[in-house]
Amino acid sequence: MLYLLLFSLREKSSHLSWLNVLRYIPFRVILSILTAMVMSFALGPWFINRLRSRQIGQVVRDDGPQSHLSKRGTPTMGGSLILFTLVVPTLLWADPHNSYVWLTLLVTVCYGGIGFLDDYLKLKKLNSAGLAGRYKLIGQFAVAALVVGYLFYGKGSFLPADWLSHRLSLAIPFASFSKHHIVLPVAGYFIFAMFVVVGTSNAVNITDGLDGLAIGPVIISAGTYLVFAYVTGATFGGFDLSRYLDLPPLHSTGELAVLCGAMIGSGVGFLWYNTYPASVFMGDVGALALGGTLGMLALVTKNELLSVLLGGIFFVEIMSVIIQRTWFAVTKRRYGTGRRIFLMAPIHHHFEKAGWAEPKIIVRFWIISIMLALVSLASLKLR
Repeated sequence: MLYLLLFSLREKSSHLSWLNVLRYIPFRVILSILTAMVMSFALGPWFINRLRSRQIGQVVRDDGPQSHLSKRGTPTMGGSLILFTLVVPTLLWADPHNSYVWLTLLVTVCYGGIGFLDDYLKLKKLNSAGLAGRYKLIGQFAVAALVVGYLFYGKGSFLPADWLSHRLSLAIPFASFSKHHIVLPVAGYFIFAMFVVVGTSNAVNITDGLDGLAIGPVIISAGTYLVFAYVTGATFGGFDLSRYLDLPPLHSTGELAVLCGAMIGSGVGFLWYNTYPASVFMGDVGALALGGTLGMLALVTKNELLSVLLGGIFFVEIMSVIIQRTWFAVTKRRYGTGRRIFLMAPIHHHFEKAGWAEPKIIVRFWIISIMLALVSLASLKLR
């Protein structure tokens, strides 16, 4: 909103003509990143001290790695700071007329609210159970149904015409969109889209188990989606970049790059305090919100299938839990005693049990995430 105010002033005086630079998305992306980082660095110490003074500390599982017992009492719910420093810069520097921005922020805030309730119940009960999983999923699917329902059933000027004509199309990674894409029925895509948002949200939440483990891949994924959002929605003097790269022609997605910039800035600012050994944890309030935001970015930029590759760390983490629980249930039914494939799930705990130091796991997962992001970006030309 500050963007519109400042941009309107450029015509008031010749001395303010330089404000015309705000019309360019890359400049506002930079402002968004810097605003989020400055806010994080300025508010971080005060916020952590407030959490500590209110005794809002991490509740650690008794059956987890013994090294985690030392983390008990570390301030948690730091994701509240992430949300604040993500939402405010986005509102300041993104075009408030863009529907994609508002719908994505709606998921971010609502999922953050669900995570906040989960964290609050953990602290109140003094155990790691929190909000029952079924209620958490009901809330997540309800929000996803509302947003996705509007995207796929909504009409009118609020939704861009290019989205309405391609909303049922499923882009195939590394394939020409104009020649090779899948068109699903409305009901099928509606269900699929909800699972993309909810699944990504929970995958990030499961990954958030070590100091800085989740926020690193989140920052990397946000940077990749920034590129996708910009090149999909950008035109240069009449030159259509999405058509040149044979991407879905969604010319209003460019503003999401500003949101991605805020996500990067807030993530980097939080990582300053969350890096090993962490001074604060993000909690479900941050993990569920950031995951839901990434799911929406994948959905709106038409990278639903590619998101599995880009978010490979998140995908492997949640699949390790599904595989572990499924195998345990099957073997218990067959042999009377449940058996495990991993020493402990999610898989980052497996490596901890195998003797890997926590910083080694974190950095190696970051490196893998960077490699997956580069492969994902290569899909822009390998088609």
